[in-house]
Amino acid sequence: MPRILDGNRVRDDIKSELKPRVDALAARGRPPGLAVVLVGHNPASEIYVRNKIKTCQDLGIFSESITPPDSISTAELLAIVESLNARPEIDGILVQLPLPPQIDSKRILMAVAPAKDVDGFHPCNVGALVANLPAPRACTPAGIIELLKRGGIAIAGRRAVIVGRSDIVGKPAAMLLLHEHATVTICHSKTPDLPAVCREADILVAAIGRPAMITRDFIRQGATVIDVGTNRIEDRGMVARIFRNSPEKLASFDKRGSLLVGDVDPIDVVERAGAYTPVPGGVGPLTIAMLMVNTVASAERRSGIC
Repeated sequence: MPRILDGNRVRDDIKSELKPRVDALAARGRPPGLAVVLVGHNPASEIYVRNKIKTCQDLGIFSESITPPDSISTAELLAIVESLNARPEIDGILVQLPLPPQIDSKRILMAVAPAKDVDGFHPCNVGALVANLPAPRACTPAGIIELLKRGGIAIAGRRAVIVGRSDIVGKPAAMLLLHEHATVTICHSKTPDLPAVCREADILVAAIGRPAMITRDFIRQGATVIDVGTNRIEDRGMVARIFRNSPEKLASFDKRGSLLVGDVDPIDVVERAGAYTPVPGGVGPLTIAMLMVNTVASAERRSGIC
């Protein structure tokens, strides 16, 4: 049986390591501060933001949620971001995506002060990532590296293949793996013979946003498979196909009306991988954990601790 890379356990370890750092900052005058801007009422985003706020409370981090209506203009949202940039008690600013269509998302993300960009999306921080300089790293890719290292998966000298070239996951994950001395290939919709390229991977990262797309044909026997996908399936027939008519999974679907599936086929990965991340409970918990790491590190830099 392959090893399961347990994101919940790693998240809890990281939170335990952060708590004394938060306490030390509080003893110096104030705890770290995180502001989350959530525009409108996207149910998935609201759940995600609630989890972020709860994690802040668990650690003793000051958190503030700003919830403007989805009718807000780009200029009005820019004014909110600028006000947060100016507040000394706020160390991290997170603008929850996606934003409504009338908002210029790039202008908003560019407006966040790089020192407070705990998502790691600002071009200054992306440049620091490329140059391997200290700066906030994109949370999900940073979480992938933590899962691999803490799971005892060797990275240096290994062949890593990433399926997906997004600015949020694929590209920064490639840079982080390069900095760990992996040989990295990024694949996308135009890659010829994608399964053959993926089969070359010692470490395969699936971040393409298509449920159960990565089947056994993509996975070399014994490879480490990191599944970044979080696809909510509301079609019972698709659930039956993906989970091979599993009575347990179908009962769960019937109870909830949906089921969460990654980008990797959940049956094939167990048969082919040497180690893998489950969905849920794999990469997901690390995204919020690394957001907390970035927030605490920002507070330490701004307070002069490091």
